[in-house]
Amino acid sequence: MLIKQMNKIFIKENTFNITLFVSIVFLITFSLLSYFQLIQSIDAIGLIGEASRWCERVSGGIFREPINTLSNLGFMGVGLYILYRLTNEASFNEFSGLNKITILYGVTVVYLGPGSMMMHGTNTEWGGWADNLSMVMYISIPWLYNTYKMSNWSVNTLLKVYFSIILIYAIMRGMFGDGMGIGLNLFGVSIGLWVISEFLYKYWSPHMRFISGFVGFLVLMLFGTFPMEVFENINDYWWIIFFWLPGLLANKNPEGYRTYRWYFAGMIAYMSAFAIWLTGVPDSETCNPDGLVQAHGIWHLLTALSTILFFYHYRSEKLFQN
Repeated sequence: MLIKQMNKIFIKENTFNITLFVSIVFLITFSLLSYFQLIQSIDAIGLIGEASRWCERVSGGIFREPINTLSNLGFMGVGLYILYRLTNEASFNEFSGLNKITILYGVTVVYLGPGSMMMHGTNTEWGGWADNLSMVMYISIPWLYNTYKMSNWSVNTLLKVYFSIILIYAIMRGMFGDGMGIGLNLFGVSIGLWVISEFLYKYWSPHMRFISGFVGFLVLMLFGTFPMEVFENINDYWWIIFFWLPGLLANKNPEGYRTYRWYFAGMIAYMSAFAIWLTGVPDSETCNPDGLVQAHGIWHLLTALSTILFFYHYRSEKLFQN
């Protein structure tokens, strides 16, 4: 009887309601634990009153970085909106209606909020782990989805690969820190893989499968790293070999096309956020540790905006007419 009741509750049509409920429970629980000082870093006590590494002054109150913590509500709001929009929606492509892919996308956008909250709210190592995990959980979806559209993968194969990557990252990031013990910034590399796979999706050909890898160097230059530096320090940049992974896996021409205005709008929002993120450090001239407007908080809000713009990008996909 109980199992039947549970099965009625945990159906895909209830995804929005379940995610909303879990989000509210998290916010209440996290706030109470923070209020009673049960989860904050003991080390951070020595930093209270000083500027954090993201500029905002470390507080001895409920949250260590109040503005940088609460600005993550933007991710939760956007993710919940996405799931609400998908509920009872007629499917017109694989990024519409409730299915395994769209539910994964919406839920990971929501989790970007709690993940970052746990880092900025507690200033702990485990909070940093949760934050990095949430970012990798999101950024892995676009390039794997693009690979799925250009290969013979099934949806279940896509999900198995995705969760395998996330599990391996979660373990290695927890054990060895940011570089996973092998000097690999999976979040940064995944940005490159996303751009490469988008290029390949639009311009796929047997020759482009090889050429697409060089697009990764354009992404590096966009973030201030030039090829000369890469090859002079190849031991540090060994991971550039992954730039050819989308081309290796993309063994067939995609069957559709996309409207790229949403993609470029999302990229503009993200790159604007990144430019602002660079100023959100203590040694920046614009840093005001006591300001109600924090650069890192704006980074959160603009990147939350970018996730919904990318959502619309994938919803623009249409099949070629025979």
